[in-house]
Amino acid sequence: MLNYILYRIGQFLSLCLPLKLAYGIALFVSDLYYFFAVKDRKATKENLKAIFPDKTDREIRKIRIRISRNFAKYLVDFFRFSKIDTEYIKKNIRIENIHYLDDVLSRGKGAIIVTAHLGNWELGGVVIALSGYPFWAVALPHKDKKVDDFFRTQREIKGVRVIPVGRAVRQSLEILRANKALALVGDRDFSEKGLVLNFFGKPTVFPQGPAALSLKTGATIITGFMMRNPDDSFTLRFEKPLDFVPTGDREKDSISLTAGYKNIFEEYIRKYPDQWYVFRKFWKDN
Repeated sequence: MLNYILYRIGQFLSLCLPLKLAYGIALFVSDLYYFFAVKDRKATKENLKAIFPDKTDREIRKIRIRISRNFAKYLVDFFRFSKIDTEYIKKNIRIENIHYLDDVLSRGKGAIIVTAHLGNWELGGVVIALSGYPFWAVALPHKDKKVDDFFRTQREIKGVRVIPVGRAVRQSLEILRANKALALVGDRDFSEKGLVLNFFGKPTVFPQGPAALSLKTGATIITGFMMRNPDDSFTLRFEKPLDFVPTGDREKDSISLTAGYKNIFEEYIRKYPDQWYVFRKFWKDN
């Protein structure tokens, strides 16, 4: 209940105040929270050290602070979804390589858009939906029903249809067979039944959902990321589709497909480490 109240207060302020002022308040709260959040600071430091073993503690600390501040802005943007329209998109968002998504959909088997907890993936979904693409996203439900309803409403008011993880398989298959776009976040596995691959040189469990859906339906996987620019505008960028010819060996094919977007994740996280929002220890052995 407390989280729900805080989210609604944040939404009220974000909608009532000018964007720059809302960002300023969010940064103040972020810095205050960062000072007391010892556990989060430690986890983020360990994650960054695993990615950048050669960086000094001072360099790591600077990235940690930027992560916290960028996430605060991410929340403000999420709270302001009701203000997002096509005019906002024209003024504030650069869309690159949308033809890759068009190409995948032209094949008639649906598109699996895989992203990470990087940048503003929520806003990316809204932009795709408002750009005219029927768009669904698989999301992990929040334990608090009020919070879950709040998040679902924020997404759906702009055309993003939400599929809870527990009921995802059947609906996802139907969506892809209808040649629609389906988005999944692919850098964290919550099922403990995923695929183990090296991620930044360390064994990491990845969700097997994207690869399994692709192999089942023939839908092509394409990666996309919504990154914040220094001036607080955004760039929504798609990378080349992961064109893949199955060998018939399901396990081998799943690993190969997952490795394809895993490698892209590594490139983006190295480039934008201050926009990778993972506040819990990512690797158990680091």
